[in-house]
Amino acid sequence: MLVLGVDPGSRVTGYGLVRKEGCGLICMHSGIIAMSGQMPFYERIHRIYHSMIEIMNRHQPEELAIEDVFFAKNVQSSLKIGHARGAVLIAAVECGLRIFEYSPMEIKKAVAGYGSASKEQVRSMIRWMLKLHNDPPLDASDALATAICHLNWTRIKIA
Repeated sequence: MLVLGVDPGSRVTGYGLVRKEGCGLICMHSGIIAMSGQMPFYERIHRIYHSMIEIMNRHQPEELAIEDVFFAKNVQSSLKIGHARGAVLIAAVECGLRIFEYSPMEIKKAVAGYGSASKEQVRSMIRWMLKLHNDPPLDASDALATAICHLNWTRIKIA
């Protein structure tokens, strides 16, 4: 099974494709969609949507795992992240993917064993779990963690 994990953001959206093969997990591809803060917000959302469509069409994942809404200290930031999530969710529906949402705490707990792990701790665990040779960008490692969280939950639910 191939899962696309996404860490949505209005300036940087991370994505990672993880395939479950037997008992192992393999990173098929990961990256970020980075945009300038100078770009109008509506254009950033449009770019996220089109980039996600392109990624989904190219790699043909079966399921999407995405970080659920959380409440940030800055209301404006929360709203912008919500818009980015919406762009990803619409792309997933359009491409026929099954969608699963996980809280940041669930994701961190699934990969680092600790719901308050730092982004750097999550990246370190992702690198070890997926046997990566280099550190992925932080937003890409969060997206890979989201995909792994989903694959861990589906293993538990099936068993």
